[in-house]
Amino acid sequence: MTLSIRTLGTVLAIAAIGAAAGCGANTGTGTATAAKSGTVAVIATTPEVADFTRNVGGDAVSVTQIIKPNVDPHDYEPTPADIQAIGAAKLVIKNGVGLEEWLDDTISSAGFKGTVVDTSQGVALRKGDPGDEETKDGDPHIWHNPRNAKIMAENIEKALITADPGHADAYRANFQTYAAKLDKLDADNERKFAALPAGDRKLVTNHDAFGYYIDRYQLQFVGAVTPSLDTSAELSATQINDLVAKIKASGTKAIFSESSLPPKAAEAIARQAGVKVVGGEDALYGDSLGPEGTPQGTYLGAEEHNTDTIVAALGG
Repeated sequence: MTLSIRTLGTVLAIAAIGAAAGCGANTGTGTATAAKSGTVAVIATTPEVADFTRNVGGDAVSVTQIIKPNVDPHDYEPTPADIQAIGAAKLVIKNGVGLEEWLDDTISSAGFKGTVVDTSQGVALRKGDPGDEETKDGDPHIWHNPRNAKIMAENIEKALITADPGHADAYRANFQTYAAKLDKLDADNERKFAALPAGDRKLVTNHDAFGYYIDRYQLQFVGAVTPSLDTSAELSATQINDLVAKIKASGTKAIFSESSLPPKAAEAIARQAGVKVVGGEDALYGDSLGPEGTPQGTYLGAEEHNTDTIVAALGG
């Protein structure tokens, strides 16, 4: 029997859990978090989904976040601690739209018996890439429109009420409070872009992660350093020349790098096009959030950072 790399990784992870258990080792470290007594044990796959869950769940839930900040979710490989945590959880909450391609096999391997919550339910999806297994069902970067984030948070609210009806009032109140903050973020973004001339609202990013954001705020997408909805594709020499030509012809002012991707390719293209690269601490949060404990470590803070960075770079 021939195993894929991903399947082999899962098998080895399960074996590692068994070996650790046999030696009396503590496998509850790493990504696994023990649920507090009386709380609902929840697995959240991405930083964004985990943040929504913490806001809606409050003190009634214990959230284990699988993918850490600045880790690319497209090619994530689950760890033994991830599998163990999933096996002990009551809910697994995911982004959906194919972003967590690794999750189904991991859930099966973990022996998970709870409920999987797909937060993308009810979101109007942008077209994906029919030729790509991960994105064939649609663009998975749904959270970049705060109105979609509100739908995602509401899906989490409903799932928590079903799983834990005793805290239903708290979940409803938490959702309403958080929904108001998402509405304010959306209104603030709209106001900030309204002050930017339409001819300057042109984006070149590391990869095509901002489609929902671009649609919501009526920006123009010029191109991406990685010409795909995921991060595995690479530009050919012809595509590089075409992107450089588009940047020059459109008058685009900058290329925006992303926190979870290396900036070297963006820097090389920027040199050819004669534009600046916005990176370092100003890099956009495309697939991830910032470090825990920072303003950008929350969805609201990361999205505010993105908008302020784009407006400042394109308006200058």
